Amino acid sequence: MQRSLFPECSGPVAGVDEAGRGPLAGPVVAGAVILDPDREIPDLADSKVLTERRREALAKDIRQGSLAWSVAWADSHEIDRLNILQATFLAMRRAIIGLRVTPVRAEVDGNRLPDLRFGGRQIDGVAVIGGDGLVSSISAASIIAKVHRDHMMCSLDAIYPDYGFRRHKGYGTAAHRDALGRHGPCPQHRRSFRPISCL
Repeated sequence: MQRSLFPECSGPVAGVDEAGRGPLAGPVVAGAVILDPDREIPDLADSKVLTERRREALAKDIRQGSLAWSVAWADSHEIDRLNILQATFLAMRRAIIGLRVTPVRAEVDGNRLPDLRFGGRQIDGVAVIGGDGLVSSISAASIIAKVHRDHMMCSLDAIYPDYGFRRHKGYGTAAHRDALGRHGPCPQHRRSFRPISCL
C-alpha cells in the first residue's frame, strides 16, 4: 500500500528518486514529483517492476496529473569528477530546484539525503529505503526519471551506434562489454567505473 510519510504536512511534499546509478555509460537522472492530492494516479509502482509500455503511459499521466514534476541529471563527466553518490545528489538537487512549486519537504528513495538547503531555506526531508515501492510520490519520481533516462540513452545510441545504448541503456551487459573491448570507451562512458578504468 503506497502512502505519503507526511500525510498531515502543511505544504507540498516532493518525492525524489534516481535512475542510472549502476550503468557504465550515460547520465544519472533524478526525478522529483509533487502529486496532486485531488487527482489520484492509479498503479504507481517502482519503475523497475513495470514494463516499458506501462512506464511510458504512467510517465504521461504523472506529467499531466501532478502539481509539479521535474527531471534533471548529472552527466558522465560529473560522475567521474564527483563520484556516483555525489553526482546522484547533485541531480536530485537540480530536480528539486526545477519544480515549479517549491516543496516544504522531500521524500527521497534510499538511505541518505542530498543537501536540502537552497539559498537561505532548508527543506525537511526523509530517506526511505525501498521508497520507490512504498511511497506514491517516490514511485512517480522513479518512473519519470527512468523514462527520461531511457530516452536520453536512445538519443545517444544515434550518436554512438557502436555500443548498443538503445538496447542496454548503458548497463554492463556482455554485448556492451564486448563493444568496449572492440571500440574502447566513448565520451559517455564513466571512466571511473570498472572495467573502463582498467582499459
